[in-house]
Amino acid sequence: MDPVIFYCYDAYCNWCYAFSPIMQRITKEYSNQVQFEVLSGGMILPETPKPISVMAEYFLNNCKAVTETTGTVFGEDFLWHIKKPELSDWFPNSEKPAIALCVFKEYHPDKQVAFAADLQYALQFEGRDLDDNEAYRHLLEKYAIPVDEFYNLLKDPVYKEKAHEEFDICKQLQVKGYPQVLLQINESKFVLLASGYTEYEVLKSRIESALHDLTAAK
Repeated sequence: MDPVIFYCYDAYCNWCYAFSPIMQRITKEYSNQVQFEVLSGGMILPETPKPISVMAEYFLNNCKAVTETTGTVFGEDFLWHIKKPELSDWFPNSEKPAIALCVFKEYHPDKQVAFAADLQYALQFEGRDLDDNEAYRHLLEKYAIPVDEFYNLLKDPVYKEKAHEEFDICKQLQVKGYPQVLLQINESKFVLLASGYTEYEVLKSRIESALHDLTAAK
């Protein structure tokens, strides 16, 4: 089997948003050597919808730490919702963006990392509510995806099931936080390449080492 790099992420993860440009760069560099598969982790899955106020302080502290560490800029429209949660109508939930990603894979399996980055940007810079179907419309034009077809699939139980399968795979891979990047060597062997935000040069070095070991073992 060809080696596969799994990128375990969540659309609501602030560290993933900062890591996104690095992951896109890595994908462009290694797409001719390995396959890339994005898995949604299901970071926020409330049994009953909970307003943004429940997590606002967590997001605020996270965004501050991410910006201080990486220089990543969060959009004012996103920050408004976590700075004034009592005025926000957001009920964060990782399920819908995970379903949207599963639908997207049907059209562009080779552009998963780019679409995941677009979802993060839509939420964490543009301030689009990813629990709202309309948050995805502008991306359908960008990727030439038929609008009616996409929205029909977005509510199809099959794709909800696929999203939950991804959540389960992340658990099986023992992913405790995001982002996490793993290289699958064979059916049962994985090499951990990144756990948490990781600089480009560090990740590149680990990939080179893992691929070298893989080639040497053949």
